[in-house]
Amino acid sequence: MLHSHLTTLNAVSLILNTFKAEGLSSEALLNGSGISAADLNRADTRITTNQEMQVCANAVALKHDIGLELGRRMHVSCYGILGYALLTCATFGDALRLAIRYPALLGTLFELSLEDDGERVWFVAADYRESPAMAVFNAEFCLVSLKVICDDLLGHPLPLLATRFEHAAPDYRDSYAEHFNAPLHFTAKDNAFAFDRHWLDQPLPLADAITHQAMAERCRKQNLEFTGRQAWLGRIRQLLSAQLNAAPGLEGLAQQMKCSPRTLRRHLKDMGSSYQELLDELRFERAKQMLCEDQLPIYRIAESLGFSETASFRHAFVRWSGVAPSQFRA
Repeated sequence: MLHSHLTTLNAVSLILNTFKAEGLSSEALLNGSGISAADLNRADTRITTNQEMQVCANAVALKHDIGLELGRRMHVSCYGILGYALLTCATFGDALRLAIRYPALLGTLFELSLEDDGERVWFVAADYRESPAMAVFNAEFCLVSLKVICDDLLGHPLPLLATRFEHAAPDYRDSYAEHFNAPLHFTAKDNAFAFDRHWLDQPLPLADAITHQAMAERCRKQNLEFTGRQAWLGRIRQLLSAQLNAAPGLEGLAQQMKCSPRTLRRHLKDMGSSYQELLDELRFERAKQMLCEDQLPIYRIAESLGFSETASFRHAFVRWSGVAPSQFRA
């Protein structure tokens, strides 16, 4: 099963606002994600990357090159406390190293690193571990947004020397030139862009040592909160995933987590979720996997997911995805 961790609503809100101008309702983009309109009004709502990816998949289905456009809109101010911490760093290199230190706050699905070959520095995004179907979208979104962050930090565009992507060149490759003014290479070993190494020592125009110290400390605490919640959520997902054919219920799960049902309910609420929403998410993930990889009859899949009736499973799958299981398999 694909891994899942917590993230903010930044990317989801960006997608909704982008399509809102075209008159598309948020319901169509949120379809199957388990994210409600009420969740969007809570600044502290945390969602899983699987929920985020469902919204992104809905967006890509409507516009294939949306990853480039969305990345262009992810200015450094979109990252909250981390954004302020980056802006107030002493140098450009300090800011990039800080961003890499807190991937959970950056919301990236890649392992980020800086590779210095003596003349050029490559800002690398590698080791993608989410849905293969969304790999191109996520690579585009990631690299464009990182380039925007770099430009924002410096106060002007960062001159690039080269750009490379793991995927093959798409039919809209000409659009890449709008975001990367440098030689482009596809089917590469990773996703990255290069710049002259002297930029690492460039002082930032908004550097402020006192403000930076305060913001960096808040980033450290927020990262601890994120990673702690992710570990806790990971344990819950692991337990539920092993019991989808006979879900333990809220009380049974709380007993397995060695806490009270009230505590479990409160923690899930703090993460913008609930027992039923999490169970539905895991069932949906498993259902898609089985429909794509197995030849089991649909009634057998329903049984393995804990549904007493095939009709109940069909109804739930339509609610999650918008199509019937047989249509999804086809």
